[in-house]
Amino acid sequence: MQKRENWGSKIGFIMAAAGSAVGLGNIWKFPFTAGQNGGGAFVLVYLIFVALIGFSVMLTEFAVGRRRQLAAVGAFKSEDKRWTFAGVLGVLSGFLIMGFYPVVGGWALAYVFKVMGGLLNNPAAIGASFDAFITNATSPLMWMVLYLILNVIIVVKGVSSGIEKAGKILMPLLFGILIVIAIKGLTLPGAMAGMEFLFKPDFSKVDGSVILAALGQAFFSLSLGMGCMITYGSYLSKKENLVQNAAIVTSMDTAVALLAGIAMFPAMFAFGIEPAAGPGLVFVVVPTLFAEMGAMGPMFAVLFFIALTVAALTSSVSLLEVVVAFLIDEKKFTRKKAVLSSATVMALLCILASLSLGGVGPTLFGKGAFDVFDLLTDKIFLAIGGMLLCIFAGWRLKKEDLYGEITNNGTMDFPLFGMWYPLVKYVIPITIFLVAANGIRQGFESGSGPIMLVGIGIIAIFAAISKKL
Repeated sequence: MQKRENWGSKIGFIMAAAGSAVGLGNIWKFPFTAGQNGGGAFVLVYLIFVALIGFSVMLTEFAVGRRRQLAAVGAFKSEDKRWTFAGVLGVLSGFLIMGFYPVVGGWALAYVFKVMGGLLNNPAAIGASFDAFITNATSPLMWMVLYLILNVIIVVKGVSSGIEKAGKILMPLLFGILIVIAIKGLTLPGAMAGMEFLFKPDFSKVDGSVILAALGQAFFSLSLGMGCMITYGSYLSKKENLVQNAAIVTSMDTAVALLAGIAMFPAMFAFGIEPAAGPGLVFVVVPTLFAEMGAMGPMFAVLFFIALTVAALTSSVSLLEVVVAFLIDEKKFTRKKAVLSSATVMALLCILASLSLGGVGPTLFGKGAFDVFDLLTDKIFLAIGGMLLCIFAGWRLKKEDLYGEITNNGTMDFPLFGMWYPLVKYVIPITIFLVAANGIRQGFESGSGPIMLVGIGIIAIFAAISKKL
């Protein structure tokens, strides 16, 4: 039997877990989602969700993973085989997210070199250049493969020698780059209007869609509901302070999201660029911003896309590890075999996702693979995965067992347990259910309803058959 791996140090775990949480959700998704949902109003609701729900669910994932020292599937299965499907859903989410995430990671990597090659020389052509790039049949695939190889190199080395060492290097690099870019943005004339948009709430903007977007962003950004934190928690020593670790990781993730907003919105307002610019924000608007900065623009643009690549890499490594840990724990694969077999399947899904942006490949109810994978995970699997986790912890595990795990059998204080436990048991599952139901309703209104029904059907099927997996 293979000896289970562990983190080499507390700081190593913190950096790896924060790296898992920090990803495209912070830098690629947070700014344009904030822009589309009223700026400060969205940010306020997002911060409330992160503090109450994000922290609580992350702490629960750490506790569930460490309790049995097993990853996503084993953590549920070892308590009750009827709950195996909840862990399987996390592994499936990891697979599907890795079916499109490396595509965007490849874009970020490509843009480091595109900027060096003179992308900013013709600002008017930046938008057309991006559209031509992502719809090309071959170029994005080469960058995706290169990006995926970086993931394989890190994960195949293991928990302490690969993931932990990468986190210790990449996370400080990410913070440093974002701080430099944010400071530059704040020095631009008119930058304070961007800060006001980002941090001054307009409560008239708060409606059901803003609340749904904020909850979805919190889950996607913190890597919740996809088994990452359960898996990372399973490698933790029984001496670690789970409450402190969850608070630090949540704070670091939120800091990066806000830094990304500060790095973009002041510059957008300074140059009169619309903040709600969609996913192309970082690949069209940001290069345009840096082109406006003159001689120093290309240097800041290169730094930005290095930061984006680093953020994507630290997250995708954890997603790959979710699947790898499942194959090691449940199917007794060697780490090398688990990594290579997982990455091969993910590469095939990424090919479908990348080609779909050029209108090539199969569609489901009119949506290509990229949009299908994104919709299923962001709107269905992550929310339901988080809801099931809380129901499992609150209703299947004994309260005293959960308290013992979180407080290291009473040796560490958690005075808020009396508030946290009913939040996990009652409030969070109901909140997620209501917001997810509203999301499904909006999905039907926007034409994505059939795909959401497919997602719910997949969960039902896995619930029926996963005990055999």
